[in-house]
Amino acid sequence: MIIGKVIGSVVSTRKNESLVGSKFMIVEPTEGKKEKLIAVDNIGAGIGEYVLVALGSAARVGKENAPIDAAIVGIIDDSTKL
Repeated sequence: MIIGKVIGSVVSTRKNESLVGSKFMIVEPTEGKKEKLIAVDNIGAGIGEYVLVALGSAARVGKENAPIDAAIVGIIDDSTKL
């Protein structure tokens, strides 16, 4: 799991049917790996918020057959120490 900041969104009009209704956000990790990633957002994170991102098989919990590598699983309320 990583901490990152949501810096934008991605619009996809055509996608895998298991992802219909899902929002995709661009997340920039706060430390370590600095490569931006695209994460599925089912919790309603907004641009500028710090989030927790699950990677790999942990990102697919609840959507077992979906092609997901990263998912936003939490919004950080207090980011003063980041």
